[in-house]
Amino acid sequence: MPAEVASFFHSPTSTWTHVVSDPSSGAAAVIDPVLDFDPASGRLGTEAARQVLDHLQARRLDLRWILETHAHADHLTAAAWLREQTGVPVAIGRGIVQVQSTFKRLLGLGDGFRADGSPFDRLLDDGERLPLGALEVQAMATPGHTPDGMSYRVGDAVFIGDTLFAPAAGSARCDFPGGDAAMLYASVRRLYALPPETRVFLCHDYPPAGAEPRAEVPLAEQMQANIHLAAGVDEAGFVAMRERRDATLAAPRLLWPALQVNIRAGQLPPPDAEGRRFLKLPLDAAALGPLA
Repeated sequence: MPAEVASFFHSPTSTWTHVVSDPSSGAAAVIDPVLDFDPASGRLGTEAARQVLDHLQARRLDLRWILETHAHADHLTAAAWLREQTGVPVAIGRGIVQVQSTFKRLLGLGDGFRADGSPFDRLLDDGERLPLGALEVQAMATPGHTPDGMSYRVGDAVFIGDTLFAPAAGSARCDFPGGDAAMLYASVRRLYALPPETRVFLCHDYPPAGAEPRAEVPLAEQMQANIHLAAGVDEAGFVAMRERRDATLAAPRLLWPALQVNIRAGQLPPPDAEGRRFLKLPLDAAALGPLA
C-alpha cells in the first residue's frame, strides 16, 4: 500500500522533515523534526515544528512515532518539544549509544550524562518493525555517515537520512567520529536492493541557485544518476573519492550545538542554579602555540 507523505523544508539548515501516514487509518510518524536556532543570540524557536504539528492537526492524523534517522550535526532536533506536545515516543537506532559515548568524551559532559540511550523512548535494532495502522515502519540500519544511521521503510517509501542527497549532490560525508566510507557504501547498496519503484525521501537537499529543493527522488534515478554512487561505482573508488572530499570539508556550522541537544533526543542541557542553560564549545587552540 502506498504511504502518504508530506514534507516540510527548513531553509536555514536545508533540512527536510517528513510526515508519513497510513491513508486508511491516519496513523502517522514524523521523521527528523527541526528546532529553530539562532547561534548568534542562542535563541530557540518552534516555528518549523509548529508547521508540522499544525499539519497533523489539520489532517486529523494520529501521530504514533517521532523518528530520528541519526543524531544530526547540522540542525537541532525538535523531537523533545514534539513529544511534549503530543505524548508520542521518540525512537532512534541503537547506534546512538556509541554516538553518545563519543560526544560525552569530546564535550566533557561528565558523569551527569548517561550514554545509554535513555533520553530516547525506543532504541531500534536493524529489521525491527513498528506498527503504523495498516502499514508498518521497518528499521533499516544504514550506518557510514555516522554509526547510528537508520533508514525507515514505510510501504513504497524509504526515508534515508544522510546516506544520499539528490543525485547531483551525491553522498554524505563520512569523517565524523565513527563514520566509515566503506560502511556507507554497503548501506547504499542495501538501499539499492529495494524495488526500483521505491520513493526515496531525503533529509537534506542543497540545490543550485534558482532550483527548488527536492524532498523525493525515485530509487531508479539515484541508481542511475547519483554522482558519487551510481550503480556501477565500486567500493574502492567510492571510498577513495569520499576520503579525498571529506579532507576538504569544514565542520558543520551547528556541529557542537546540534550534537549537545540531539544526543539528548532534543532535550536541552540541564540548567544551572539560576535556571540558565548553556552550550559548550570545545576550542581548537593548537594554532596559538605556547599560549594554548
